[in-house]
Amino acid sequence: MASMSANAVLPVTGDADADALLGSDAFALLLGMMLDQQVPMEWAFRGPATLRDRLGGTLDVEKIAAMSPDELDVVFRDKPALHRYPGSMAKRAHALATHIVENYDGDTAAIWTEAADAGELFARLRALPGFGDDKAKIFLAVLGKRLGVAPKGWEKFAQPFSDSRPRSVADIDSPEALKRVRAFKQEQKAKGKGKGD
Repeated sequence: MASMSANAVLPVTGDADADALLGSDAFALLLGMMLDQQVPMEWAFRGPATLRDRLGGTLDVEKIAAMSPDELDVVFRDKPALHRYPGSMAKRAHALATHIVENYDGDTAAIWTEAADAGELFARLRALPGFGDDKAKIFLAVLGKRLGVAPKGWEKFAQPFSDSRPRSVADIDSPEALKRVRAFKQEQKAKGKGKGD
């Protein structure tokens, strides 16, 4: 069961259906986070809804894990491509689904609902295929700021993405907030800095 709070507000994509999927399906949200690199945020986080539609209307982590990487690659490359780098992202998506099936019995939300504490949750996120330190920290901040499901003390592990600056997808709760995050990233890029600086 990969469902989350139906009330989660994650207005990232500009598409109400794609945003609703992010707020209700744990695998969709995790997949969107994984895809969020070298493409606009809206494109990355719309990817799970696009993949769901291409797979017949369901985003089933076990079915994705059971596909061959080559089969998933074809789905990612279908026009329009699901990502700027569809081949490598299809491999990562398959690895992510396989990791969740093998380590969490296909229950994506168990990554955070069954973590003993914030440190264990960060370690679990960091161990996910396609996740580095920043991605794990940002996703932890999404769980804490947007969904209210991160364990006590999560802020320490998510730094600096746990602060009040509009740095990442974790800070988007409205279309206006999306504009603030985009403006912050552009300012940082102009200064030669990253979103974590």
